[in-house]
Amino acid sequence: MLLIANGFVVPSEVWRAHSAQRMALVFGITAAFALLGYLVGGVSRSGTVAGAAVCLALFWGAGPGAFLGLLALFGLTWAATRTGLATKRSRGTAENRGGRSASQVLANVGLAAVAALVFAATRERWLLLAMTAALAEPAADTVSSECGQAFSERVFLITSLERVEPGTNGGVSLAGTLSGTLASLLVSLVCVAACGLPQKWVYAAAVAGIAGMVADSLLGAIVEQRGWLGNDAVNLLGTVVAVLVAIALERA
Repeated sequence: MLLIANGFVVPSEVWRAHSAQRMALVFGITAAFALLGYLVGGVSRSGTVAGAAVCLALFWGAGPGAFLGLLALFGLTWAATRTGLATKRSRGTAENRGGRSASQVLANVGLAAVAALVFAATRERWLLLAMTAALAEPAADTVSSECGQAFSERVFLITSLERVEPGTNGGVSLAGTLSGTLASLLVSLVCVAACGLPQKWVYAAAVAGIAGMVADSLLGAIVEQRGWLGNDAVNLLGTVVAVLVAIALERA
């Protein structure tokens, strides 16, 4: 059940009503999603718990549309991670076989969960745009990185354009950039359509996701490569940039 308010569709209070049946449905979907992520090797045990918490926050705070956005993000990144796996393993850049840890999950999608929960408390609709951008950015970043490593022989450092090895922090490639751009657009489209948000937000969120992806590469080259910040911190900052860009575009 959806509610139309201020010209856009938002999750009805039905999703946050204290109904045993509805609570069971939300918890059941959350548990199934978390278990699926663990069984396919997308997340570790700690990542499963963190993923369940994020899924619950998104579903409870912003409704089933937000969950579909998370599902799109997971599907795209899982597929990208396993694309060209033999090549990545030979280069030593393949993701840990145990899947993403809790810190990795929270660094990538924790901000989206926070935006959904704050939206539930305030009903400020710009928070749904922030949530969408915070899902689009990790999709863009992960897909660009994984596809770039799988398909690109020519990788360049974003700050100097010098040739570097695939998997180098701050390394970018044409294949990776195009793949990440498409991922950002797809996740934005799913979130906007599923949540009934203004159509113009597709482009705002997609552009924001791409901006966050670029910021992540810059931070990777400048601070992560020097050991000043870890990968989780860089991923979180990239998501923050995406959210800020999305808000700026909406208010421009």
